[in-house]
Amino acid sequence: MKVLILCGGHGTRLAGASGESPKPMVPIGGKPILWHIMKGFAHWGYKDFVLCLGYRSDVIKQYFLNLTTMVNDVTVDLGKRAVTVDQDEHLEPLDWRITLAETGHDSMTAHRVWLAGKHIPEDDDLFAVTYGDGVCDVDFREVVRFHRAHGRLATVTAVRPPGRFGELAVGARGDVREFNEKPQASSGWISGGFFVFSRRVLDRLSPSPDLMLERGPLQQLVRDGELIAYQHDGFWFCIDTPRDYQQLSEMWAARRAPWAVWEQAHVL
Repeated sequence: MKVLILCGGHGTRLAGASGESPKPMVPIGGKPILWHIMKGFAHWGYKDFVLCLGYRSDVIKQYFLNLTTMVNDVTVDLGKRAVTVDQDEHLEPLDWRITLAETGHDSMTAHRVWLAGKHIPEDDDLFAVTYGDGVCDVDFREVVRFHRAHGRLATVTAVRPPGRFGELAVGARGDVREFNEKPQASSGWISGGFFVFSRRVLDRLSPSPDLMLERGPLQQLVRDGELIAYQHDGFWFCIDTPRDYQQLSEMWAARRAPWAVWEQAHVL
């Protein structure tokens, strides 16, 4: 199953935290938050990624193109014009497959997913979508099992943090009754931004660069009774402001990082 990560954001509300880099490259403990998101998916067995790039896509491309040489010893033989990378035996090798997909500088989220759809094999019946600015400790294998069991077109992971995100009205059986993008106040469940979609959802998108996933497509899925919430009571956190960035950085520095499911006490 492909995991599509929306990486085109500017991160303008983060002020100096992101600088001129795209929002997913904001560093937490020396690694971009994007790396943390991918590390979490990989822990649950999902290692095939499509990064939907936009603003400063070059920064993300350079990071992953150079990642192997940046974390290992490198020997450069100028005479032979050869570069040898010595894998550090203490580091877990990353066996990720990453497609760096150009999806437009100013494209909205649904358009980015629509463009990235060409990288989803025809025999894949599901794909995942998430944003490049939020971390979670949810067992994504369970989200996928839940999606297959209910048989609808879409699943959103619902969480319970402070209310300034996309609010969900969830019924007793998990049916999503409303999807409201960033209300002024919130109570109950909100969208955690971790989705599983059946392939047929791609047919509901369009080539319009102004189409937002959170409005037309998701709200139509709600009206059609095709969006179900997987309710997660565990940890979830999204970087939206400098204060959010500081909080997440402090959690990592204090070795209290609940999203780091790949290790109980992280070691840098």
